[in-house]
Amino acid sequence: MSDMGVTDTPAARLQALFEGHRLTPTQRRIAHSMVRRAADVPFLSSVELAELAGVSQPSVTRFAVALGFDGYPALRRHLREVAPAERQRSADSSSYNEYQQAVEAEIANLRHLAEVLADPRPVQRAGRVLAASRPLPVLGLRAAASQAYGFAYFAAKVHPDVRLLHEGGTMVHDRIDAAVRAGATALLCFALPRHPREVLDTLGYAKEAGLSVVTVADSAFAPVAKVSDLLLPAAVGTGLAFDTACAPMLLGRVLLEAMADELPDAQARLEEFDAKAAARGLFVE
Repeated sequence: MSDMGVTDTPAARLQALFEGHRLTPTQRRIAHSMVRRAADVPFLSSVELAELAGVSQPSVTRFAVALGFDGYPALRRHLREVAPAERQRSADSSSYNEYQQAVEAEIANLRHLAEVLADPRPVQRAGRVLAASRPLPVLGLRAAASQAYGFAYFAAKVHPDVRLLHEGGTMVHDRIDAAVRAGATALLCFALPRHPREVLDTLGYAKEAGLSVVTVADSAFAPVAKVSDLLLPAAVGTGLAFDTACAPMLLGRVLLEAMADELPDAQARLEEFDAKAAARGLFVE
């Protein structure tokens, strides 16, 4: 699981509170919702938190007990004690339409990501792991396929051997075997909800093959956490019919930057590409 939440922010304090507890899927959903709204959670009732997480009110009570509190009121008192002196109130969005609300939610996700990145060490560690893997397989299935493709497209400009894995089934195991035979030591996975079972199976296979698994996922409590050596969380937006993934995309670019920093010839490769692109008239000015 990720060790990103070590800074002193509301989200980081919540992450620290949840660490070490075996949570059910429903409880992980509550925890994820609390982290996303970390500044507001100490002021929410159990009913409001239940609505936020899409669970029942008794589930919130059981969640508080699982964390070692007598009930939700005790958990909320604890959160208020460790909360900042002034509540960071979000702007009143009651007058926004549903499209604006979706954008505001993504802005909040990006702000949370910025808080998490206050400690750059986990991303830097992931960058070192990925840069050292030759080749570097990049996995993204179904909803996460576009995230993996975007990362692989840019990574190929600085990394000598990037292999995109965007189709599931038995063939993905063959491609992991081939990467391992060629010298791969790590695999990067983008995992977004809804989490396909084949992603968990594939990551399990990759670990059995000896690869270190770095995963960008929507939450530190996502199902893929148990099959990841390092998980980097970035929340998705859920206000529209289909999830939005601005924060995972941006985290992927940050991770790309960290990887490039570990590749001594990255700048030379970029300059070589630019020279060839100019000679070919590849881009229109």
